[in-house]
Amino acid sequence: MSLPGDRSAFRPSAPFASLRGGLPNVWRWRLPTQAARPSVLLVLAIVLVLAALVHLVSILAMPMLADRTAFRRLAADRPMNELVLLPDATAAGGALPMLDPAFVNAVCLYDLAKQPLKVRVPATADYTSVSFYTARGVGFYALSDKAAGRVIELDLMTQAQKAALPEDEEITAADRLVVASPSVTGIVLVRAFSRDRDMRDVVRRQLETATCTPSPT
Repeated sequence: MSLPGDRSAFRPSAPFASLRGGLPNVWRWRLPTQAARPSVLLVLAIVLVLAALVHLVSILAMPMLADRTAFRRLAADRPMNELVLLPDATAAGGALPMLDPAFVNAVCLYDLAKQPLKVRVPATADYTSVSFYTARGVGFYALSDKAAGRVIELDLMTQAQKAALPEDEEITAADRLVVASPSVTGIVLVRAFSRDRDMRDVVRRQLETATCTPSPT
C-alpha cells in the first residue's frame, strides 16, 4: 500500500517511460551541422546567379538571332544586290521580325565583296526611310526622306573600299553620301508609310523604282 508522498505510486506507465530520456529518435529533427549550412547556401546562390545570367543572355540574344535567321531565310530565295518588295506584313508576322503592317517594305541583301553598291530610293508621300543592318542583325546607319529630301541616294561600301577612294575636292558630303558597312554582307531595309489601304498600291509602285545595284567606286 502506498502512502501519500510516496513517489513510487506515481511511476510512469510503460508508454511514457521513454520520455525520461527525451523524445524518441524518430521525433528528433536532424538539423544541418554548422559546416554544412554555408555549403548549401553557396550552392543555392550559384544556381540563382546562373539562372539569372542565362535568362539575361537569352533576352539579349533574341533580336540578334532573329535577324540572323531572317537574313539566311531571305538569302535562300532572293537575289543579292537587288531591291525586292516584301509581302505585306500582318499582325501574325512577316518576312522580317517586328515589321509594322502600316508600312510597305523592301529589302536589298547586299554583298560588297566585289564592289560597292549604289542605293537610290524615291521619297513617298508620307514617310520613307532606309536602314542598314549587318548579316548578324546589327543596325549601323539609317536615313529618312526628312533629312535626305525627295530622293535618298548614297553609296554603300566596306571600310577598305571607302579608304581606297581617291581624294577629290569636288566630291563633298552634300554631293555624295558614303555609308561604310562594318561587314561585307547585310540587309538594306526600305520602309514607306501608307496612311490607308487605298494608298498601298501607289506606295508599292513608287518603291518599285528604287534601286540597289553594284557600282564602280
